[in-house]
Amino acid sequence: MENIFSYIISLGASVMMPIIFTVIGLCIGMKFGKALRSGLYVGVGFVGLGIVTALLTSNFGDPLTLISQIYHLQLNVFDMGWPAAAAVAYNTAVGALIIPICLGINFLMLITKTTRTVNIDLWNYWHFAFIGAVVYFVFDQSLAWGYFAAIVCYIITLVMADLTADKFQGYYEGLDGISVPQPFCQSFVPFTLCIDWVLEKIPGFNKLDVDAEGLKKKFGVLGEPLVLGVIVGALIGLVAQLEVKRVLFLGVTMGAVMELIPRITKLFIDGLMPISDKTKDIVEKRFHGKRVFIGMSPALVIGHPTSLVCTLLLIPTYLVISVVLPGNQFLPLASLAGLFYLFPIMLPYTKGNVVRTYIIGLVALLVGLWFVTDMAPDFTKAAASVFAATGDKAADVPDGFMAGSMDFASSLLGYTIYAATKYAKMIGAAVLVIVTVGMMLWNRRLIIKDEKAASQALDSHSNKKQ
Repeated sequence: MENIFSYIISLGASVMMPIIFTVIGLCIGMKFGKALRSGLYVGVGFVGLGIVTALLTSNFGDPLTLISQIYHLQLNVFDMGWPAAAAVAYNTAVGALIIPICLGINFLMLITKTTRTVNIDLWNYWHFAFIGAVVYFVFDQSLAWGYFAAIVCYIITLVMADLTADKFQGYYEGLDGISVPQPFCQSFVPFTLCIDWVLEKIPGFNKLDVDAEGLKKKFGVLGEPLVLGVIVGALIGLVAQLEVKRVLFLGVTMGAVMELIPRITKLFIDGLMPISDKTKDIVEKRFHGKRVFIGMSPALVIGHPTSLVCTLLLIPTYLVISVVLPGNQFLPLASLAGLFYLFPIMLPYTKGNVVRTYIIGLVALLVGLWFVTDMAPDFTKAAASVFAATGDKAADVPDGFMAGSMDFASSLLGYTIYAATKYAKMIGAAVLVIVTVGMMLWNRRLIIKDEKAASQALDSHSNKKQ
């Protein structure tokens, strides 16, 4: 079984997701051609996103490394980036069977009405494997502790996906019936709610409402993500003291990334729409108004203009903060491409306000730097173990460094589970169990209440017809 799932994982999201979506389309009654086209659109979207991400990391990796050398920014935690973090997570004993175990839990939660989300975003299961792998090494390679951490993370994420689904669907057009069960994104919801509440209490600031469109009107062409991308890319080249043609190339490249991402994310929506519409029809006809959400990757919406603008503003700020922040040992370089994924669940709550979104993202990243630094020793054990067993260069850590990655290691949910198990052990585990079960029961209560209301509305509608 381990070999089977390792092979499935090795296919990558661009191959896995077309297969999954084609099968789902056939299962819900779509014609083969239509189901295949939907699946291929999603697959092509992942290919395009991979190309654009590679465009960013391959062209900016060397200049950012050069900046760290020029200004002697030698921090002790080496940034592996999310692809390497995912490789480490999946190649540990916990990651080997994370997909079947989580799918089983998802099924049990669906039949017990503790979730509405069917999480088919299989590639991003590496987040659950990641926290499981780190805790596995905290407790001297204990599978029980590793799977406990992964399962707690998975259940909380599914409940959070349900609780944020209405906001998500209300903000983004054409995504009815979709939720985002990705723990990295969901981890920023508590930050968003708390900081947004504080910002709302500040006189004058609560009336400041600048969205991406307003930014364009205020600053003209300089407010567009494309032009902002060119400016930020060129600034990175200038700080790295590169020659003029290289500076200009980096500017155009960053601008291209900002322009291409919205176009690529449209492919995801084109692929999802037929399946989403068909699912809605089936649910309305056969389940009498009961709702089921399809759990999908946040890659669907990372091309939102506010997300792009805030990512561009955060790149230089994040680098500066990482250098001056007391107690931090992590310099984010390879992880910068993951900044796009901060905002998918944040924007529905900030209503796309650029200033608020930027401030919340900045605070979350600042705290996340401490999380990565504290988790680094145990993540380094996981990376070293994978490298020793497989020889995978992605898991190799340079001499004198520890391993780290912004992606999920800097998230509130992942770090809370890690800290609770490492520092409080059985007491921490007990608290996590109480919180997890409490969230499940609360979600079940909301689901049953919603189903009763839908059933009564349907009965009322039927009586009126008679």
